[in-house]
Amino acid sequence: MNILNKIIATKKIEVANQKKVVSISQLEKYSLFDRECNSLKSNLLQEKSSGIIAEFKQKSPSKGEINFRVKVEEVTKGYVDAGVAGLSVLTDFEYFGGNLANLIRARETNPNIPILRKDFMIDTYQIIEAKAFGADVILLIAACIEKEQAKVLAEKAKSLGMDVLMEIHNEEELELVNNFVDIVGVNNRNLKTFEVNVETSVNLAKKIPGQFVKISESGLANAETIHYLRENGFKGFLIGEIFMKTDNPGEACKQLVLKLKMKRP
Repeated sequence: MNILNKIIATKKIEVANQKKVVSISQLEKYSLFDRECNSLKSNLLQEKSSGIIAEFKQKSPSKGEINFRVKVEEVTKGYVDAGVAGLSVLTDFEYFGGNLANLIRARETNPNIPILRKDFMIDTYQIIEAKAFGADVILLIAACIEKEQAKVLAEKAKSLGMDVLMEIHNEEELELVNNFVDIVGVNNRNLKTFEVNVETSVNLAKKIPGQFVKISESGLANAETIHYLRENGFKGFLIGEIFMKTDNPGEACKQLVLKLKMKRP
């Protein structure tokens, strides 16, 4: 069993247990559930958008502990002050050290920025949960779900006013992209081997239909790489590790955004 299969097996148990603790009707009464979502897609399409989706991630299966010294409020505010297009907050605890409390803290600190709930979504319950805890965008990972399941999850998110990001790793997974999806993200990290290759994004760019906003994920360490990806049609760039491994992730993000502005074609 590879790491992705282990994560999904764990996630099924987590979701089943959480349903027993908090019902859907309870989630729908949360104060954040009725708020109007901020659109990540719109932010990415703005002419002078940095395109950066900055991530709060404290550990990962491939890297282990990244940074548990910082607070989500300080980091996400630093990201927003740096000029990011959106935030990504990990909520998986077992493998990434995240939690839903961090999502709420990020939302309370940054009310007007789009926030992606970064997790392994396999059930509509998680979509409702994401909205109730302040997320604007949900992530669907094509490698984790079936085609019909992808449609059901994406349609539910859209019914709640959320943006949908579908993450793919190869051309075959494009079959899961449906009309309820707003953004297609190419993950340059193979989830089975955890090897990273930015050319994965470039090779898939022309095969992604034009109505979808394209973003690249993983292995984005400098302005040159981001400009290269922009030239290949990408509007967004999900970055976390290079920021989070520093003592001041917000400042690291600011420096990258400044370099992007100086070197933008």
